[in-house]
Amino acid sequence: MKMLSEKQLVEIVDAAIKRFRGNSARLSNAIGYLFIGRRFGWRVALLMHDRKSVKDYEQILGIDSREIFPEIGQLAEKSVAYWALKKVTNFWKAVRGEIPGVRSTEIRA
Repeated sequence: MKMLSEKQLVEIVDAAIKRFRGNSARLSNAIGYLFIGRRFGWRVALLMHDRKSVKDYEQILGIDSREIFPEIGQLAEKSVAYWALKKVTNFWKAVRGEIPGVRSTEIRA
């Protein structure tokens, strides 16, 4: 997976801002998701955010995370969720919350 260029990032953000109507916090969260997801990867992003939020962010940004983020990003190891994920055998059960202790928003040094 090729990393999004700075130009592509700006295009996605600018288009989302132009289209968006609603609470600006949702737009800000979606933009943050875009920047975090490109470095951490879609698997980690799905464990850092609930599925409903991810769908909302993707809709706001006009993206599919699995198409534009790497599966595991360059900085994934900074995420507590990444290390928890390495201990489970079924990723999708972890995403659905069926395996406790995997989902985490924590980032470490």
